[in-house]
Amino acid sequence: MAKPLFKNYTFEFDKNEKKFLLSFCKTILKQISADDKFYADVRSFNSIVDKLNTPDYEIKFTKEEKTKLGFRLKENVDHLEKQIKSSGFLKRWLYKSAYNQYKVLLDKYFSN
Repeated sequence: MAKPLFKNYTFEFDKNEKKFLLSFCKTILKQISADDKFYADVRSFNSIVDKLNTPDYEIKFTKEEKTKLGFRLKENVDHLEKQIKSSGFLKRWLYKSAYNQYKVLLDKYFSN
């Protein structure tokens, strides 16, 4: 069976998912915008933020945008897993909700 030539990178996010992704992307932009070696990432995340700010629920990403966003979500999930394992009860309880949100987004839209 032949591989499909073009993949569909259109996603339908609900209001909460858009808000969560928008805050996530803005946080990433704050972290990486000062460093010149992340210029391509900054450009991609600026484009993602612009697309998430539109009132449409259906958002079309480029392959690069989808890949970078998925990679950063995966990094965050891995980091939160490590934090949850090594933290106390209260911290674990706080991290668990963020972990669940990232994990749901990653599994629903960005798992291959």
